[in-house]
Amino acid sequence: MIQTLSLAVEMQDITKRFPGVVANDCASLSIRKGEIHALLGENGAGKTTLMNVLYGLYQPEEGRIAVHGRPVTITGPRAAIDLGIGMVHQHFMLVPVLSVIENVILGLRTGKGPVLDLETASHNLAALAERTGLAVDPAAKVWQLPVSVQQRVEILKFLYRGADILILDEPTAVLTPDETTRFFAVLKQLQSHGVTVILITHKLKEVMGASDRVTVMRAGRQVSTLQTCDTTPAALAQLMVGREVLFQVTKRPAAPGRPLLEVRDLRVRNERGLSALNGFSLEVRSGEILGLAGVSGNGQDELADALAGVRAMETGEVALGGQVQPRPRPRQLIEQGLAQIPADRLATGAIADFTIAENAVLPNYYRRPFARFGVLNWRRIREFGGRLIREYDIRGANPATAAGWLSGGNLQKLILARQISLHPQVLVAVQPTRGLDVGATEFVHRRLVEERDAGMAILLISTDLDEIINLSDRIAVIYEGRINGELPNPPFDLKRLALQMAGGGA
Repeated sequence: MIQTLSLAVEMQDITKRFPGVVANDCASLSIRKGEIHALLGENGAGKTTLMNVLYGLYQPEEGRIAVHGRPVTITGPRAAIDLGIGMVHQHFMLVPVLSVIENVILGLRTGKGPVLDLETASHNLAALAERTGLAVDPAAKVWQLPVSVQQRVEILKFLYRGADILILDEPTAVLTPDETTRFFAVLKQLQSHGVTVILITHKLKEVMGASDRVTVMRAGRQVSTLQTCDTTPAALAQLMVGREVLFQVTKRPAAPGRPLLEVRDLRVRNERGLSALNGFSLEVRSGEILGLAGVSGNGQDELADALAGVRAMETGEVALGGQVQPRPRPRQLIEQGLAQIPADRLATGAIADFTIAENAVLPNYYRRPFARFGVLNWRRIREFGGRLIREYDIRGANPATAAGWLSGGNLQKLILARQISLHPQVLVAVQPTRGLDVGATEFVHRRLVEERDAGMAILLISTDLDEIINLSDRIAVIYEGRINGELPNPPFDLKRLALQMAGGGA
């Protein structure tokens, strides 16, 4: 019998295997009632898999689970919800065309017979939202809501069903810094109402600022469980990756050459037909990293799309290596020497159902040595996939593994490897370390600096200000769709940077 009377959850010796991968290897976890417990580890350490077992999405081959002191078998998400467990995934499980209240009560009985009592349900939801600090309009359509409010809807969906244990999988990956601050204030409010929170994360600052205890996982196993107040970010990072982690980027001064990417007077509209870029101009030279800093929503996404050839330009021009690209298209840009690491690795960076080898050749599958006269050379494709796996330390995979099985960090390594293997003149890196742990972030930063030193021109588009400051040789500030100033070389004047990001003068 598992003795767990003071615990909300206890998982003992959980083992979960996938083809060719042991995701959880006798992993154990104890969560106290009413605490915020961080589950920390590298991408691929088994954190999300372990929580998917607790939520009933996966069935373990071995191990035991107790909830509120009672041994249980969790056969699926409905069984987990009946036990008071809810899980908010990185990619929300909402129906965009439905209203907030319709999403919250989806699958529940309300009223009598087949008629929904939306009025009563909306009243109950509004009261719950006010009590927990999760303000939301029950009548609003989900597709109209910002990401941070959609996240509240996901949480309310489980609280409405009586959940008192919430699993949050990388909840701040889609939030701005201000939204993240407000989000953690909400978690403290939920904690004050007796809700137990399990926070899956890789972000050390969030662990230190929000959690009561932290469990570190590595290679599918529990490494250590600590009181957060008794540890440090450096100690946690070392537990995560098994070695000392460098938080500062080590690089020699840049030696920039001629401009390889020139953008002149670019004007682009967003999905709503509104102006997103208004006479935007910049240049990136060989052998430098130009960081584009700015508050999210100032035209960064539209710039990345235009440079990838997937968004039309109203006016302006883009030149690569001095050659203007008229009406640029994705294949044309790739062949002219531009590669991009997209912001959303799942939506636009890879095809989840394709193998690693197939994903590795997506930009140039039609060219030698991967094809000849329109016929694919599968041996060469598999060999190439295997080489990228070895060179970029893509873990727990082989060339035949589906990309969708990779952790976020390993998928990002695959995309980075594929784009760099094109040997581009210009690399546009959009949020290149979003959602990555400290070890994977260190790896990506090191590779970008190596490519800079080899003469590549790199445009770094990131809302992570620390990343911009640490990696960049120059910083350009985007505000309301145009450049609002430039900081020419490190060390950068942070007060001036903040002023320009807020729309102040250069």
